Amino acid sequence: MLENLKKIVYEANMALPANNLVTLTWGNVSQIDREKGLFVIKPSGVDYKTLRPEDMVVVDLDGHVVEGDMNPSSDTPTHAFLYRHWHDLGGIVHTHSKWAVAFAQAGIPVPAAGTTHADTFYGDVPVADRLTQAEVTDDYELNTGKSIVRVFERENLDPMAIPGVLTNDHGPFTWGKDAMDAVHNAIVLDVVADMDYHTMQLNPAQDIHVPQYLLDKHYYRKHGVNAYYGQSKD
Repeated sequence: MLENLKKIVYEANMALPANNLVTLTWGNVSQIDREKGLFVIKPSGVDYKTLRPEDMVVVDLDGHVVEGDMNPSSDTPTHAFLYRHWHDLGGIVHTHSKWAVAFAQAGIPVPAAGTTHADTFYGDVPVADRLTQAEVTDDYELNTGKSIVRVFERENLDPMAIPGVLTNDHGPFTWGKDAMDAVHNAIVLDVVADMDYHTMQLNPAQDIHVPQYLLDKHYYRKHGVNAYYGQSKD
């Protein structure tokens, strides 16, 4: 079942250690087949060195295993909630990449400090609410997904314009039109978090945000109706 999608998700998962986004088994990628209402995700706690395409687990949108010999990622309920809530999402990534985690542990959004950030994220990457003890004790991973959606709704943010979030005390989730797009956004998020940390060290006294007009220019030249960055697809 979904054998081609398993290969795609496997390759996307393997891109995490290849880009220094995970240590040990700390990460996972999924991609959804919207027509079938199923998604494929990495199995829980499996070393990337031994991972195979056939190890990928097929799960429904309630988080139930449909096919697979292994347990799916422990973050499956988070992925499932985000897919249920945001229908434009095609792929989701969770990592513990060190620079994004540093901001998450500090409870600080990743500021849109320059054009590198603006090429991918149309504004600061927000921090989800810190979970209560009750939320952690009961349905932790589901409540993680709820906290992500809650901050986007409260701050009136478009999840496809800002395809990432920091979960407080935990780490980043990113998403995109498919699994590899979500991996791309995870790479960008960690790089800009690294850049921002050093910018804040060099210039702690001032607001480091890029001017809105420059943010607009860089985001919309890649993602707008009249985007012109890159090569024509005609």
